[in-house]
Amino acid sequence: MSAVEVLRLPLTVDLSGFIALLQRLEVPYRVSEESGEQVLWVPGAQLAEQVRGLYQRFPDGDPHFQLQQEAPQAAQAAPRAGILAQLMASRVTSLVLLLTLVVAGLTNLGDNFSVIRWLSFQDFQIQGDYIYFSTLDEGLAAGQWWRLVTPMLIHFGILHLAMNAMWFWELGRRIEARQGGPVLLVLTLGFSLVSDYAQYLSSGPSLFGGLSGVLYGLLGHCWVFQRLAPCPAYRLPPGVMAMMLVWLLVCLSGLITALGFGAIANGAHVGGLVAGCATGLLGGALARLRR
Repeated sequence: MSAVEVLRLPLTVDLSGFIALLQRLEVPYRVSEESGEQVLWVPGAQLAEQVRGLYQRFPDGDPHFQLQQEAPQAAQAAPRAGILAQLMASRVTSLVLLLTLVVAGLTNLGDNFSVIRWLSFQDFQIQGDYIYFSTLDEGLAAGQWWRLVTPMLIHFGILHLAMNAMWFWELGRRIEARQGGPVLLVLTLGFSLVSDYAQYLSSGPSLFGGLSGVLYGLLGHCWVFQRLAPCPAYRLPPGVMAMMLVWLLVCLSGLITALGFGAIANGAHVGGLVAGCATGLLGGALARLRR
């Protein structure tokens, strides 16, 4: 189902109240900025017509919760979005997760090294109990530039994959709804590049992977952007940022590795978070100036 334009309004119009209403009613939506205007999109023409009617009645949202007294009408105006509608409304988020699942299958969740070596930051050979890495320059000279970002697709174990996929679904949809799919794609690839290189600088030649560096980038982006230009899409549940920062500090302490849960790509986490805060600062400042 393709996205349909619902409203096209000047950037000076505050849509935050109405967006909060759509979120409360669980209506799938996306807001983009085009030619100095903000455009609201929803999947499907029928839902678009219903949302237009809803905006005519509640342009500032529903602060008095009148819709709670009109439950049958509200249900008709904004039906609960199914998983397919959510996937279609967040195509870039869904595409990244699909690629991650495909790679998880091809690599057998980190056990198939013949496939992993083509996606790792550096090519490697396993001889007996030892692993020998090619230099980064050798890979780039051979035209293997994809290695700079593809480690984000590699996951080691089902828990590693499930946790990263869950957080990417949560954060990726927020950014795609607020700033659009192309911005999310650029941020994802950029955070992967920065976090992978940061991990390489901190640990040297090593085998690492996962979306966690990208996730810390997306988290930092939403956090700083929200502080500069508040919007409902980037308003994270209370305590999320504190929890993620505490987890980062615990990992940096070496406790997780000491307990036998495996090595943690701390360099990737820190690099992603710093990069995300930088993009959030830039994006939030620009959004604040437009307002």
